[in-house]
Amino acid sequence: MAGRGGRRGRDPGAGEDAAAVELAALAGRDQVDAALGVAATAGRFGEDDLLAIVHHRAAGAPSAQLVVADETHSAQPGTSAWEGFGR
Repeated sequence: MAGRGGRRGRDPGAGEDAAAVELAALAGRDQVDAALGVAATAGRFGEDDLLAIVHHRAAGAPSAQLVVADETHSAQPGTSAWEGFGR
């Protein structure tokens, strides 16, 4: 993925499709299908997100506990530290 930016924030492509097919062979088609639905709802298509969702569901955790990838749940500290820069 070098030179094309990170995986978050873009639509899943051929690489993700192949990973989903491989995961379905291991975890089952129904499990991966359900995880893809959760990923689409939550906007989670980063590397290993689908696997994490399959594990989360396999542990018995309800899909209602999903975290939507947005600014509210971002690990980015923000830009407030730069507020006075250049003044």
